[in-house]
Amino acid sequence: MMRMMSPQNRPPRPVRTATVLRTERLSAHMVRLILGGPDLAALPPLELTDHYIKIKFGDVTRTYTIRSLDPTTHEMALDFVVHGDEGLAGPWAQRAQPGDTLTFMGPGGAWAPRSTADTHLLVGDDSALPAIAAALDALPATTRAEVYIEVPDANGRQPLADRDGINVHWIHRDEHAMGYGEALTYAVQTAPFPDGDVECFIHGNADMIKPLRHYLFNERAVPRDRVSISGYWRTGMNEDGWQSSKREFVARMEAEQDGVPAA
Repeated sequence: MMRMMSPQNRPPRPVRTATVLRTERLSAHMVRLILGGPDLAALPPLELTDHYIKIKFGDVTRTYTIRSLDPTTHEMALDFVVHGDEGLAGPWAQRAQPGDTLTFMGPGGAWAPRSTADTHLLVGDDSALPAIAAALDALPATTRAEVYIEVPDANGRQPLADRDGINVHWIHRDEHAMGYGEALTYAVQTAPFPDGDVECFIHGNADMIKPLRHYLFNERAVPRDRVSISGYWRTGMNEDGWQSSKREFVARMEAEQDGVPAA
């Protein structure tokens, strides 16, 4: 019988160090750091497109998706949403210079696009853009993708994989009198739903997760094993506040939509 370890009994996760090699400005609202160092060379090849690491800022951690890890140079790319001096990781990334270091734990992760799906429906806001971009890079050339991404404005767009079969729909928040994720949710719900075997990746603001989960499971009857859906963050909360309340949020959402009593 497998014994489940409690968080108190789990071995401590190793803390690794990476050095900033260079920076790239992807858009008006996102900056990329290219990192290197011996600890990255020791990481195994990444098999998922939603791999993430926990970056340590003193006693605080922040979660970021690995955009890429080059198997030859062992350089790792991380993309950061920046809003001026707002937040913790964004301002740090915006000021980062070659030679700066960061410490992190991971990687973790559990999702990659299934190559046998007819179409991938990829939906997210700025926070999910790195994972969506990585998924597009990993898709077979014959696989179709319908992509919906919400960014602050037209200056938030950035180059993504461009080939026949990939349709990217950019949603600009400044063009709609709506909150985070609302215009994105509306765009997905009112668009024609793809035919055939559809796999869905829906990540970003938690306030868009609830209506899109209902739409996929209750209205479109998409099989549960064909959907990866999760809130990366929630309006008005930092990561610590959201992570401490996420379990309750999910339990209430499932109870409401599935008729499952909340624990």
